[in-house]
Amino acid sequence: MKKRFFRTSVLRVIAAACLAFLTGTGAALAATPVRVGYIPVLGSSALFVIDGKGWAKDAGLDLELVRFTSGPQAIQALVAGRIDAYVAGVLPLLQARGHGVDVKVLATGAIEELSVVARGPLAAGLDPAKPGNLTRDALTERLSHFATATGRKPKIAAQPQGSVPDTVLRYWLKEEAGVAPDSIDIVGIDIDAAQQAFLAGAVDAAILREPALTIIRARVPEARILATGHDLMPDQPGSVFAVLRPDDPDRAAWKGKLTALFVKATALVSAHPDEAAPYVATALGGGLMKPALIESALRASAADFVADPGRITASVGTLQDFEVSQGLLRKAVPVATLFDLQTWHQAAP
Repeated sequence: MKKRFFRTSVLRVIAAACLAFLTGTGAALAATPVRVGYIPVLGSSALFVIDGKGWAKDAGLDLELVRFTSGPQAIQALVAGRIDAYVAGVLPLLQARGHGVDVKVLATGAIEELSVVARGPLAAGLDPAKPGNLTRDALTERLSHFATATGRKPKIAAQPQGSVPDTVLRYWLKEEAGVAPDSIDIVGIDIDAAQQAFLAGAVDAAILREPALTIIRARVPEARILATGHDLMPDQPGSVFAVLRPDDPDRAAWKGKLTALFVKATALVSAHPDEAAPYVATALGGGLMKPALIESALRASAADFVADPGRITASVGTLQDFEVSQGLLRKAVPVATLFDLQTWHQAAP
């Protein structure tokens, strides 16, 4: 009797284990792996929320987040097949498509992210309550006064050529502000180095995103915004969510799911920055960056968290034409082919 009871109990345990494997543990083991490259800026916040809240895991996705310091760096990994998806600037994707790489934007993370922040003589006299909004004449006069006072050209930190910050800065200076390119010394370095260069006073200005702008305001009280994201370009294209070979059969298992989660997370970041802040702080600062600082940066940018890729199609085209005219891009590609709007519409609430 005891042997029969023991045998029955063992069989039940085995059966229960098999059932758990098939319905629970098995699902976890069968989670679809997705490698997502990103750059550490606030525009990637939706990705951090998806990962931090466990939404990807609940959807049967095993996300591996891979950090890069610039869009061109991430593109190199994308082209090499080391990552499957990308949350970073849009312009390097145009270069990749120009070389025959099949990559498409499925959603945006943020728009008008970049601003130009200045310090020292370049910032003197600017009203902190009224950031940017300088006329062409006012900017020209400011640059001229800087050259007279210092005996040199102003140094502005950006990122490497081909990146969104570098192209947006050059576009604004030439097309919007009417400033001769040779009157500015543009220093191309990675994101962290640009922030540190500004904080150390090694440059006079930098084109940066949040949370760097909030950090700078706290550490350099005399810093001023020389040009806002809207000043640089209305609907300035920022961070996007893109997928390599989106129409491949293996992408069908996760492309729509991850896009829907990205749209959901972007809406949460915009509407409830306090809820998103801990996840963003952990991702950007490794737990060393205070959530209150991140929450402040998120609140300052709340209106810029936009998931609709349709908002940036025109501005992407404008910047692509500018890159071609400056020899930064070999040829223009039809901008519409860069976007997968159907997946976005299916994912939108």
